[in-house]
Amino acid sequence: MRLYIAEKPSMAAEIAKCLPGPASRKDGCIHTGGGVITWGYGHILRQAEPDEYDPKYERWRVEDLPIIPESWKLLVADSCKKQFEIIKNLIEQANEIVHAGDPDREGQLLIDEVLDYVHNQKPVRRLLLNALDEQSIRKAIANLRDNQDFQNLKQSALARSRADWLIGMNLSRAYTLAAQRAGHRTTLPVGRVKTPTLALVVRREREIENFKQADYFTLKADFEHSDTIFTAYWKPREEQPGLDTEGRLADKAIAQALLEMLQAATEPAAVISCETTEKKEPQRLPLALSTLQVMAGKKFGYDPQVVLDTAQKLYERKLTSYPRSDCEFLPESQQDDAAVILSNLTGLAHSELAGWSGKADSLIRSRAWNDKKITAHHAIIPTVERCNFAALNETERNIYFLIAQAYIAQFYPVHVYDQTRAELEHAGERFTANGRIIKELGWKEVYGAEAEDKKEEDSGTLPAMSRGDRARFIQASAEKKSTKAPSRFTAATLLAAMKEIHKYVKNPDLKKQLKDVAGIGTEATRATIIKELIERGFLREETKRKYLKPTEPAYLLVDMLPEELTYPDFTALWEDILRQMAEGSASLDAFLGQQARFAASLCTKAKGAEIPLKGDHHCPRCRKGVLQLRNGKHGKFWGCSRYPACRASFDDKNDKPDIPGQKAQGQG
Repeated sequence: MRLYIAEKPSMAAEIAKCLPGPASRKDGCIHTGGGVITWGYGHILRQAEPDEYDPKYERWRVEDLPIIPESWKLLVADSCKKQFEIIKNLIEQANEIVHAGDPDREGQLLIDEVLDYVHNQKPVRRLLLNALDEQSIRKAIANLRDNQDFQNLKQSALARSRADWLIGMNLSRAYTLAAQRAGHRTTLPVGRVKTPTLALVVRREREIENFKQADYFTLKADFEHSDTIFTAYWKPREEQPGLDTEGRLADKAIAQALLEMLQAATEPAAVISCETTEKKEPQRLPLALSTLQVMAGKKFGYDPQVVLDTAQKLYERKLTSYPRSDCEFLPESQQDDAAVILSNLTGLAHSELAGWSGKADSLIRSRAWNDKKITAHHAIIPTVERCNFAALNETERNIYFLIAQAYIAQFYPVHVYDQTRAELEHAGERFTANGRIIKELGWKEVYGAEAEDKKEEDSGTLPAMSRGDRARFIQASAEKKSTKAPSRFTAATLLAAMKEIHKYVKNPDLKKQLKDVAGIGTEATRATIIKELIERGFLREETKRKYLKPTEPAYLLVDMLPEELTYPDFTALWEDILRQMAEGSASLDAFLGQQARFAASLCTKAKGAEIPLKGDHHCPRCRKGVLQLRNGKHGKFWGCSRYPACRASFDDKNDKPDIPGQKAQGQG
């Protein structure tokens, strides 16, 4: 018997439809002529809690930290016990197993860990489903791979799971206990990805609070050459006085003097250089999940979790491919489907998508078609399934639109334009002018103004000029501008920051190294992390724009933690190691040993963390804790929050500590 184990019931049902009949549904599985299909509900197994390793860990105590399991323990989740027994019994009956988990790191682990848990020794094949339409499923079933090919992906997922446990369990306890010793009655969750993400928002808010607006001036001049008037922008010399630290002209008097000098000059301007280069801009790549989430956030104001949930619904309705993808490329073999997909889109009840797809050329091969860039999954695209656009709700239509738009763009030509850069000199001052002439609009026809990257200093069309030519100076002007405070994060822009984490690392030497790392967190978890920070009260959304602002507990947590946890440098490096592990070039044991040492060192740091005291009555004995009202054998009394390190205690008098002569009384 061949046994398929899918990640969830909906996927199992779709696989069953593509196997030979007859099909009959049993308790927790489906029997077909081509095998039996069963399913999980995400992770059937869960990691054991510290107290499930040893009951003493039920009470949080500094002296027990760090907690490092000698051997890792998994337990069957309470909600999945019945289904686990069904899967276990079917594995015993099978002679071949097909792993049909989602085609990503977590999907690989959650079926593999069940097989390992029951000590399976039977051969296992891997089914990779990037789409749930019948054609894709049949093709995937015909091309099963050896599950051993994905051993490295499983190791990477194990490393992520166990490292998160080491950091989360140990440091949440260490810093919560440290905060409680300072009088804070709170629990502070520390996470490998969650904490540096929260710190991004806290630091951004402080930048805004400390921002001081400054004025500066941009100088520009209009010139005429060959009966064409164009604008060029002043470029200051390195030694130019009046510049601020960003190289902007901040001195109004100097700006005015420059204007007067330029106006007074009688000589025409000289063309120092003028070069025209043909530029080609390749098609914008199809969408990975985070790209889709950022685009949907900017265009429609959607929360990242809404985008993921909607993309998942479209996938389960077989309209789009697997949503939790971090890949923006497509397998070369799937270009054969292009004509069918474009034909379906041409008949769509959406004038723009139908119009664009009608003009697309399915034979154009963009850079997206690249097998070398494909791992377990590919970019999110429409499937060959015809979409009833009118039957979708508004959110589903908008998400489908973005996915289809990006796909259609692959079948338009590259964008071609002539870029001209001219440099002029007038009255001893240098000016530059940039212009472009579009030769072929190409894929930008699909995106319109959204695809324009026109900068303020683009001057439009420039006349043909050569070195040594003269240009008539017409006028100069200075525009006063003001620096702007950085924008607050929204869920969408915070997600983008998590993906482009190299921009926020503290160590400049790491910036280049981390540029190719796919950020912190995964495509599937980033939205969840942001959502949890909001739900747990560390972030709140404000105004219609849903700007994220940190709360008081967020400041407390970020301020008390060491930089190793609040800056993304280390976490981004860990993600890089996890990627290397998935590629087979890093060791699980070495990585976890490193994480155990890291957790131990930070537990030690927590003992000496400086935390502002919270409470009306500071302990007069140790001066590092606060007095808190407690119930003892003989009634209420006040004890130090740092007990047992400080055993100061005082009688209660009218709900206040009675401190005669500021001397503490010993009380056991």
